[in-house]
Amino acid sequence: MFLHSIRWRLTLWLAFLLGCVLSGFGVTAYQLHRVNQFTQLDQELERRLTAVSADVRRGPPFGERMGRPPFEEGPGHPPPRHGPPDGMPFRGPPEGRPGPGPREIRLSAQTAGLFDEADTNGFYFATWSRESALLKSSTNAPPAVPHPERLGRDTRTHTRTRETFSEAYHFTELGDCVLVGRSIVADLHSIHRFAGWLIIAGSAVLALGVAGGWRLASNALRPVADISATASRISAGKLSERISVAETDNELGHLAGVLNSTFARLEAAFAQQEQFTADASHELRTPLAVLISEAQTTLARERTAGEYRETVEACLEAAQQMSRLTESLLQLARFDAGQENFARHPFDLAETTRACVEQIYALALQRGIRVECDLKPAPALGDANRIGQVVTNLLTNAIYYNHEHGEIRVATAVQDGQAILTVADTGIGIDTEDLPHVFERFYRADKSRARTQGRTGLGLAITKAIIEAQSGNIEVSSEHGKGSVFVVRIPSAPGACVPSPSLGAPT
Repeated sequence: MFLHSIRWRLTLWLAFLLGCVLSGFGVTAYQLHRVNQFTQLDQELERRLTAVSADVRRGPPFGERMGRPPFEEGPGHPPPRHGPPDGMPFRGPPEGRPGPGPREIRLSAQTAGLFDEADTNGFYFATWSRESALLKSSTNAPPAVPHPERLGRDTRTHTRTRETFSEAYHFTELGDCVLVGRSIVADLHSIHRFAGWLIIAGSAVLALGVAGGWRLASNALRPVADISATASRISAGKLSERISVAETDNELGHLAGVLNSTFARLEAAFAQQEQFTADASHELRTPLAVLISEAQTTLARERTAGEYRETVEACLEAAQQMSRLTESLLQLARFDAGQENFARHPFDLAETTRACVEQIYALALQRGIRVECDLKPAPALGDANRIGQVVTNLLTNAIYYNHEHGEIRVATAVQDGQAILTVADTGIGIDTEDLPHVFERFYRADKSRARTQGRTGLGLAITKAIIEAQSGNIEVSSEHGKGSVFVVRIPSAPGACVPSPSLGAPT
């Protein structure tokens, strides 16, 4: 289903957000335009209402409004007064008493110019007396304009919307009602057109946004597709495949770089595994071939008891070689799987080294090799038995790869919070091109040495695995024909041990 696609989900989410933003903007713009349109109309209505109301207030002369004939002019007859006597405020007829009847409303030329009576959609006006009698209205006023209802003596301006008309009205102090209105059909059409343009523009922006979002999502996820395709090819067996990284500064570029490093290590691990399997098979083939050959030769004819004994001894030696190899392989497999348990206790590296020197001392005497010891107290933290295995491996290698009547120098010390073991020999040394590989499995720097010596090529690999499992490290330096120096560093435990008594071995 397309909703399972990250590209579609990103695009739909972008479309939803963009739609919400555009909808909010459109509604706001529509409301602002509508309010502005009607605000302007209300202002025009109020302006015209004020002008009409002023003319209504002026009205005809006072005497005519009171229903009295004008005064005669002549000697002894003063001119008529257009208004109430001095000091007397003007008052209309008392409430509840009928007035003199409808009067004529005259608009000034300026006020009349505000109303185009020939325009049926233009502004119109209507006035009523306090008795709700229609006094005057423009010819373009709609028929039967309802008289507004007055609440008390309110003289404020009010607005109302009636069908398709907007009107403003107010009552004068004398109770007359003045109303000005206009048809809003054109305004409504204008507002609807504006809403239509907003919808069209919003739809266009939404379409462009969705298209841009789809393209952006596609470009952003293209490296993911490349990663997936490369991983599929690698899983099919093409371990040399790598992800092509065009932009290394973004998040996917960093991810591609990490995956490429992982794939490289994976390829190296598979190559090492293949080489390890081939080497292990090769190492096991030799003792198996000896066992089969000795057994076939023995069974070919009758032999003496001495010959049978020699055959059994040869088979036993081959079996022991296979046993040592198998045990080493199992130990390395446990290291790789993290199944080896290491104790972490304080011990004296000097004392452990001294015990190992005692174990190989007889082997060194057989070859006439001199062992010099400078074993200073070196409190350490780790597994003393495993470290003893490391020291024994290094000392044994120093004997096997040394010259006759050579020399081995062993020293322990503490430096920079680490216990240090140094094993140096005066043997054949290691070539420069072989030095980076000495800790690899089944690697032999001296290719000429026979496997009959019992060397499996796994001793230094096991040594390095033990040291690194205890947060230490091992280094080697060598010069061909002059010997090698191995330096082991493991965490120190200050004050955990005391110096051990000197070893009674030749120095």
